Amino acid sequence: MKIRTDLQAATLDVKLRRFWEVSEKKINLLEENYDASGGSPVFTVNGRYTTRGWTEWTQGFQFGSSLLQYDATGTLPVLEQARQKTVAVMAPHISHIGVHDHGFNNVSTYGNLLRLMHEGRIPYNEWEKNFYTLALKITGAVQASRWTEIKGGGFIHSFNGPHSLFVDTIRSVRALVVSHSLGHFLQAEGDQKISLLDRAIQHLSSTAKFSVYYNEGRDIYDAWGRTAHECVFNTKDGNFRCPNSQQGYTGFSTWTRGLAWAMCGFAEELEWFDTLNENELPQKQPVMAMLLKGAKATCDFYIEHTPADGIPYWDTGAPGLVNLGDYLSKSADPYNDYEPVDSSAAAIGAQGLLRLGKYLQNKGDIISGNRYWQAGLTVLNTLFDEPYLSTNSEHQGLILHSIYHRPNGWDHIQPGSKIPNGESSMWGDYHAREVALYIQRIINNEPYYTFFNIQ
Repeated sequence: MKIRTDLQAATLDVKLRRFWEVSEKKINLLEENYDASGGSPVFTVNGRYTTRGWTEWTQGFQFGSSLLQYDATGTLPVLEQARQKTVAVMAPHISHIGVHDHGFNNVSTYGNLLRLMHEGRIPYNEWEKNFYTLALKITGAVQASRWTEIKGGGFIHSFNGPHSLFVDTIRSVRALVVSHSLGHFLQAEGDQKISLLDRAIQHLSSTAKFSVYYNEGRDIYDAWGRTAHECVFNTKDGNFRCPNSQQGYTGFSTWTRGLAWAMCGFAEELEWFDTLNENELPQKQPVMAMLLKGAKATCDFYIEHTPADGIPYWDTGAPGLVNLGDYLSKSADPYNDYEPVDSSAAAIGAQGLLRLGKYLQNKGDIISGNRYWQAGLTVLNTLFDEPYLSTNSEHQGLILHSIYHRPNGWDHIQPGSKIPNGESSMWGDYHAREVALYIQRIINNEPYYTFFNIQ
């Protein structure tokens, strides 16, 4: 990346106003035209949202987007739509035992609603508050029950099975954090009480240890900050076996959306753990050091392996990149003939860069903090404009050039193109709105946006 040191948060103010105007139109367009009988909207094909049966992990982003829109603009109809839909259709996601995505679906809906009430953005109602609180307590415990013991710890396993640690889940582990902060725990056989905080820490530690590389000689592809999408374990003896990839090119290359999940997850968990005192968490300092190392490493890798304008290609080891020449020294090209970019990775990763930058600035590390902060602004300056902002009034997506599953060939390739481009994803649109709200609140000197501002 070529980090823009001339940018300030306020520089994005005009782009943000346009962004939210476009965003509201997209929310209404989807609400008016999407047939929910086939499942949750996942990604667009020819500009129209469609579903993809794999797991139900995007519905919370759909209604969560409306809540973020209300938060940013005060538009009441989108708030009422989101509240009604959350009550009507989100309950199965709370008790879903087959996915690792509780932090995606339920913190984005029930969590945002409880946060809005706590911040005074929606009227206080005790029963409504209790409803959101109960949902968040249960979702964290259900997520924590997807547990695999390994030597020295454990992790929340992916839908692939108990052997599988996904790097994605570092962003979803916040469901455990929220549930714990609300006073809940997991109760198991024989009335055993299991700490959600302990499980969250163990999962974060396993992710930091196995999913992230630190140039410490782990294998010949060990580079500072690269990530493996999946880590495979022997469930009989608890030993790590190998890196793997479900949506990236290989287990020895870096799928950039997985990298972005780690960037954002480490940074926001770092903020939450910083609020605890030593009495609440005696091992706070080593936990903080682990999170900070993971955040810095992954954010550094993103900066070093992303094109000049801050938008990454879908995998840093994708074989066609060799045909693009010195692609890191110039802006990403979503219309090239060889490898697609992934704007959703940019939307997610930008938040990680900004949060890490702000954290370090607040701790007095101004030089490092400014570097990450300016990198985040550089990404947003590109993302909130064409060719990534979707200004076509017929296109239901908000952020263009998102990629879902390149190896499986699930992404739509338009006539005349050799690679997928021009389409959107529900997670990309949601996280673009989330980081837009984050930076808007800073510009307007409003309360700092966190997932845990709920009590």
